[in-house]
Formats: sequence, structure tokens, C-alpha cells
Amino acid sequence: MSYEIVIGLEVHVELGTKSKIFCGCSTEFGGDPNTHVCPICLGMPGVLPVLNKTVLEYGMKAGLALNCQIAEFSKFDRKNYFYPDLPKAYQISQYDLPLCADGHIDIHLEEGTKRIGITRIHMEEDAGKLLHGEGSVDFSDYSLVDLNRTGVPLIEIVSEPDIRSPLEARLYLEKLKSILQYIGISDCKMQEGSLRCDGNISVRPRGQKEFGTKTELKNMNSFKALEKALEYEAKRQVELLEDGGQVIQETRRWDEAKGVTVAMRSKEEAHDYRYFPDPDLVPLEIERAWVEEVKKSLPELPEEKKNRFVEQYGLPEYDADILTSSRSLADFYEETVKGFNNPKLVSNWIMGEMMRIMNEEGKELTEISLTPIHIIEMLTLLDKGVISGKIAKTVFEEMFHTGKKAEVIVAEKGLTQISDESALISIVEEVMAKNTKSIEDYKNGKDKALGALVGQVMKATKGRANPEMVNKLIKERI
Repeated sequence: MSYEIVIGLEVHVELGTKSKIFCGCSTEFGGDPNTHVCPICLGMPGVLPVLNKTVLEYGMKAGLALNCQIAEFSKFDRKNYFYPDLPKAYQISQYDLPLCADGHIDIHLEEGTKRIGITRIHMEEDAGKLLHGEGSVDFSDYSLVDLNRTGVPLIEIVSEPDIRSPLEARLYLEKLKSILQYIGISDCKMQEGSLRCDGNISVRPRGQKEFGTKTELKNMNSFKALEKALEYEAKRQVELLEDGGQVIQETRRWDEAKGVTVAMRSKEEAHDYRYFPDPDLVPLEIERAWVEEVKKSLPELPEEKKNRFVEQYGLPEYDADILTSSRSLADFYEETVKGFNNPKLVSNWIMGEMMRIMNEEGKELTEISLTPIHIIEMLTLLDKGVISGKIAKTVFEEMFHTGKKAEVIVAEKGLTQISDESALISIVEEVMAKNTKSIEDYKNGKDKALGALVGQVMKATKGRANPEMVNKLIKERI
């Protein structure tokens, strides 16, 4: 039997405000445990929360960028549950009247564009963090509570169950992250918990309208982990059904080391959080004029920028898609093109050499010393014939690792291209004398033999010879 996968994602995004959602405590990551706290976020008796206006604006920005409707009337609710890292024994969240609803994201697949619906976006406060002792979570002798994260502002973005494969889930999350970074409301660092994703997944016989029993996946801290966890869980559910078993509605976590999902707790009965409107926070009435003002403040979004790169710079869609995947990369590219007006060549070097080295070394754009000026100066030397293409790659790598300018590297290492005929003639003649078979092959119509001769000259000059001049000199002597 053929099965269809049904996936919906719940994404928690930590907003990049300086202070928490209902108090003035710092949201800075990495402080000593329990130092970014006050009576309000610790839930002391008698304290009153006050909404951070920037959180509301950031929530509206997210909603508008994700094609949502912004509610004219919204409110906060108390979500009641008992857990050691929740000091008030309830979380201030939103229930039936969220800030944003009915949005969507378009993702690009080989077969075309697919629209993934967004059910809602709501604001809430984060809980604290449990630090477990030695051993696994289940067998630790003790757990410590750090409440620095308590009260850090979040938005939760809930998708419709429109996703039909782990690949689509990854593409959706990548697109979502890109948009959120573009509008500047979060750094979306998964390794620091700024972007956290839970996946709801079920399978059903292909053609069946009713959804199958779903499981919720936790602890997916990277795009790769998300895709692998969903792939494993879909396969596990199908095998279970094929063997005559039943899928149990439960929460499972992804064990990265073992590459499996592991049961955490049963969710056969819905948890009653006893939501009710928070009596300490007034409802929100949002004027249309404010929504329009926030809308005007949005920057050019990834899809718009991608289309402009294709039209303005004549780039292939593939190049434009990669270059606009992050706002910082797009800005880096445009700054380089301003100084060296060859859009495709600039794209080749950024997507080729620069991103190759960054990927190899696991570095972000903000962590490298290479600037658009470095690339502009190197490409200018290449364009003028001062250095060859092969030497340019050597210069580029040196620039990347040292931050030195191209001219300095060329001077220090003596990498100037040899374009003087008199300096090349003797080398060319020496190579030809040693490679008489290649000369005969070329005379017999084997064009590749010429490339072999040129390659020998380039090797003899350590890549410094002008390839066009070498071609000309060899042809003159054959």
C-alpha cells in the first residue's frame, strides 16, 4: 500500500528585543544562571506585567511578511501547567484571539511552486531552562533551574498540515528563517534556541481524506535534524501500520546520536491547560493606521529581492535564489557589484570560492574578514591581466584567511601574471621540446593536446603565465 505523509510545523521564534516581554530584564544570551531576572519574571506575588511595545510591533512585522491578517482585537491568556522551569505555574500566551492568522509561505520545488498555509502567529513568554546532571535526562541524579530565559518574548508560528514530505518541511523552515532575518526581528540561531521547531507528523493511505494518528517530534535543533527526524518517523509509522499495529498519539524526541525518534510521553488524551484571559493584561485594540505604518517599514523581502536580481543583474534564478537566501549575503553581493560591474562574475566568485571556504570552515558571513572591497580589488587585477584566473584563486584564499588586500598578496608572493612574450618564449619552446607526442597529436586533429601543452607551461610558471599568450606562442611554433 502507498502512504502519504502529512506534516505541520510549530515554530517558536525568540524575538530580538533588548528586554523581556513583560519586564525590563535583559534578554542577552549566555549570562550567569538566574542573573537576568526580577520579581516580575520570577512570578513573585503582587507583581504586574506590562507589555513591551516592540514585541507587538515585531509580531505584526512577522505577520505582514508572512501574508497574515493582523487582528484588530487580540488578547493574552494564561496557559496553566506545572513544570519546574515555569515559576508562575502558568505561561502568558494567546489562545483563541491570536495576533495574526491566515497567512502563507511559497516554497520552490522541482515540480513548481507550492503554497504552505500559516494558521496563526501568537505572542507568548518563554519558560526557563532545566540543566540536568551527569547521565541522560531520564537517569540524572539532579536538575538545576536557570530562569534567565523566563519571560523572553516569543512568537509561535503554526503551519497548516499542508507539508507532504520532510524535504518540503526543511524548505519551509529555511524560507521562514530567511524572511524573519530579513525583517530583523530575530537572529534565528538554532544553536542558541532562538529558533525552535516541533513537528506534527502522520501518514495515511494515499487517497484517504481523513488524517492518520499524529505524533509530535521535539528536540530538532537544525534543518538537517528536522529532515532526518521526519524521514525516520514517517518510515516508523508506515512499518508499524504495515505490520498490523497502530500509531499512538504521543510526543517523541529526536535522538541525534542514534538517528531514531524516542517516545517521551503519551498524548492520547488532550492536555487541559485551562486557558483563561489574563486578568492583569488589557486586551489589544490595534488601529489600521498603525498596521499600515508597520507595513511600510518592512524591507524588500527575499522573493522580491530574488526577482529583482534576475531582472536587474541578469542572473540565473539559481544564483539569485542562493544570493538572496540571507539579507547579509544579498547586501554583500550588491556592494561588490557596485564596485565591479560584472554581476555574473561576482556571483561566481561569491557562490564558488567564498561560500566553499565558509562551508568548509563552518563560518557565517559575520565571522569572516573578507569584504566586498577585497573582492573588487582582486577582480580588477584579474580584469587588467595582472593575475591569471588560477592565481586569483590563490589570492582569494589568502585574502579570506588573512584579510590582506589582493595587491599586497600579489606583491609579497610575486604572483604577477607573466605577459611578456620574451619571458615566455624560452619556457614554451622547452615544454614543446619535451612533449613532441602532444604536438603530433594536435597536428592530427586532437585539439585536447594543445590544452595539455598549455597546462605544462602553466605548471612550469606556477600558474603565472598568460594563458592566451601561451596559446598564441605554441600555435605559432607548431
